[in-house]
Amino acid sequence: MTTLYDVAAIGNAIVDVIAPASDDFLAEENLVKGSMMLIDDERAVGLYARMAAAVEASGGSAGNTVAGVASLGGRGVHIGRIGRDQLGDVFAHDMDAIGARFVGGRMDDATPTGRCLISVTPDGQRTMSTCLGAAALLSPGDVDPAVIESARIVYLEGYLFDPDEARRAFAKAAGLARASERLIALSLSDAFVVDRHRGGLQGFIDTEVDVLFANEAEITSLFQTDDFDAAVAAVRGRARIAAVTCGAKGSVIVAGDTIHKIEAAPVEKVVDTTGAGDQYAAGFLFGLAQGRSLDYCGRLGSLAAAEVISHYGPRPQVSLKDLATVAGL
Repeated sequence: MTTLYDVAAIGNAIVDVIAPASDDFLAEENLVKGSMMLIDDERAVGLYARMAAAVEASGGSAGNTVAGVASLGGRGVHIGRIGRDQLGDVFAHDMDAIGARFVGGRMDDATPTGRCLISVTPDGQRTMSTCLGAAALLSPGDVDPAVIESARIVYLEGYLFDPDEARRAFAKAAGLARASERLIALSLSDAFVVDRHRGGLQGFIDTEVDVLFANEAEITSLFQTDDFDAAVAAVRGRARIAAVTCGAKGSVIVAGDTIHKIEAAPVEKVVDTTGAGDQYAAGFLFGLAQGRSLDYCGRLGSLAAAEVISHYGPRPQVSLKDLATVAGL
């Protein structure tokens, strides 16, 4: 099968809706300033209708990573599920606009597209209300074999380990990727996801995963230890490659008996760490898809992460390809 994509990413298809709001609005809507809460479909539709004029942009962890791959000049595709609504159109359009594709499913009923409603008060505080909506209903039928078989790397977002149908979609994608000799990558996404599914995740990593992404909290949770070095030792040999991010301390890449320690790329001012892990994965996966060394992949990941933490929002605001050229990568 001809390779069409560097990365095919499976994850929650979510649109960020960002609007200015007053403290009175938060009080009227019973929103706790600076918090993030999950809300149901009915609440999301009502709150969205009462928000001020908003900026709408595609989000979601896997979608952010695809955006990073595209910014590096790579070819990415996102597999998820969206609703038959305006925000679903926004998500699909945004993927096209950045030079990537959305190839997932659409709901046949009124279930809305997943959304994160972000109310920004004059003091700059972001109060988030997240409705997964259609995103949480990803099913095996949304996974197109032709897409998986034509991607160098299949990237799975750990958040989707929660819904049973999404987990079956993971299994289908992994089976197709393995049969086509494609690499399978997994992001653990959140320590709370690990806490809920530790045994299942360990089994999936042992049998299916070539490249594992985690941060310090996630990797130590996976092996139920407070000792980071012990967790790194435990992951050796379970996935072919494990890339563990450590914030300002950089990252550690484990491949068999070899460990690469990667410094964090310099950043003048940390503004917003949202999306740092997503962009690190983008840089790493793009480098890997191009056949580059693990050290190079880690440095490219660090560069992408440094760009995204220098501004608000989880996606690159300048060309990562140009930044990589300037940095000699």
